[in-house]
Amino acid sequence: MKKDIILAGVGGQGILSIATIIADAAANAGVNLKQAEVHGMSQRGGDVQSNLRLSTDTIHSDLIKQGCADLIISMEPMEALRYVSFLNKDGWVVTSSQAFKNIPNYPDEDTVMQELGNLPNMISLPIEDVARENSTPKSANIVLLGMAAKYIEILTPEQLRNSIARVFASKGDKVIEQNQKAFEIGLNAGK
Repeated sequence: MKKDIILAGVGGQGILSIATIIADAAANAGVNLKQAEVHGMSQRGGDVQSNLRLSTDTIHSDLIKQGCADLIISMEPMEALRYVSFLNKDGWVVTSSQAFKNIPNYPDEDTVMQELGNLPNMISLPIEDVARENSTPKSANIVLLGMAAKYIEILTPEQLRNSIARVFASKGDKVIEQNQKAFEIGLNAGK
């Protein structure tokens, strides 16, 4: 089994935390992982993209070819749209529906969401609002990971949940609980 995932967003939104959680879960599950370097400007406001390739077999390259991604997980709708050409015909896009307008000529939000809505396999949620409404305002990225969990398939939600505890262990029990709560919210929203 294999799963090729593109993570996309804007610097400061927590894309690297999502990548760390997935990588930790893969390592603990004995799943092979290759991760491409983060592309773009990872400082706050710059676009960020990363390739995660997970497989039960050997992986030879860390880059995902166009038309081969199984899943795009995006913190930002325009960033999701930017990488749609990498998606395979049965691939899924899991994205925030809330724009992060980091450029002066950001396209019309409704047009971006309409284009994403034309894809055969796409789910979106206003994750920033959902996180805030559920008292986990700093965990919108983990809400998104919860939404994407069932599409990752090679890792179970339980393995991802356990990884959240390991990754945030140094920040204390309250941070672990908030992030696991955010994960559950996303997991249930993605059903």
